[in-house]
Amino acid sequence: MARPVTLFTGQWADLPFEELGRLTREFGYDGNELACWGDHFDVAKATSDPGYIAAKREQLDRFGLQCHAISNHLVGQAVCDVIDERHKSILPPHVWGDGKPEGVNKRAAEEMKATARAAQKLGVGVVNGFTGSSIWPYLYSFPPVPESMIEAGFQQFADRWNPILDVFGECGVRFALEVHPTEIAFDIHTARRALEAVGNREEFGFNFDPSHLIWQGIDPVEFIREFPDRIYHVHVKDAIVTLNGRSGILASHLNFGDPRRGWDFRSPGRGGVNFEEIIRALNAIKYDGPLSVEWEDSGMERQHGAREACEFLRKLDFSPSNVAFDAAFDR
Repeated sequence: MARPVTLFTGQWADLPFEELGRLTREFGYDGNELACWGDHFDVAKATSDPGYIAAKREQLDRFGLQCHAISNHLVGQAVCDVIDERHKSILPPHVWGDGKPEGVNKRAAEEMKATARAAQKLGVGVVNGFTGSSIWPYLYSFPPVPESMIEAGFQQFADRWNPILDVFGECGVRFALEVHPTEIAFDIHTARRALEAVGNREEFGFNFDPSHLIWQGIDPVEFIREFPDRIYHVHVKDAIVTLNGRSGILASHLNFGDPRRGWDFRSPGRGGVNFEEIIRALNAIKYDGPLSVEWEDSGMERQHGAREACEFLRKLDFSPSNVAFDAAFDR
């Protein structure tokens, strides 16, 4: 099927895009999924500076790079979250403002609307990102959490995201939520509930990332089978469960890379994700979009890992058969 193999720039935003674009091509990728932070893609400039989009396109073209999606995870997180001091470090100053929570939520929502307009100008049809969640802290139901509080959280999500999705619809762009801890949807059941909360509107779907499912004990292939018409984009990222009787999957307040953790991210092909079965499942739903490497591995030098991940995907990706293997038996 020769799907495009791209590199998500979010974990490389410490590098100017001029340098990363060169590296992306050297690593062997077809293109980039541009993060809306660092200098990789600036939503404000894209929507206000008449020359910005042309200059960004010229920059991509100079390196021979495609762009099928942009991603604004950091701002999306602030739409539904209960805002605290942690958010200041991930938000642009104009979204953080004075830091008063209600204002941050509203400015984040407006920035996500602007992101849809910026994507339209760039000519890409998908914006990946997060939604945030006011009810994630209630995951462990103690003190006991009444169902009414969970319902209110999904209703708040719908109330805040439907106006954003209206703009996405006007722009002909789809929003792909990366199903992920701390979001309104973090597994199959909550993903279904999130879809229902926004009336199953077509503007809302998923950025499939198996790494966030496998450590929870969820089969990533089952997610693809559950939502065959809602996989709008695919991240290729691996994870491994390393339970040793001393740690658990809640990770013990230990940061990524700490060997005492019960799970961690790994470079693609070096963790527990069965990517061959994922390719077969993507073939079954006729997904022909990019396979975008979101490279995260605290134990590996990233340039080595990014190059290896591209080579891994080139060997792994294959087209479905157009003929039954036993057709030759017919006479």
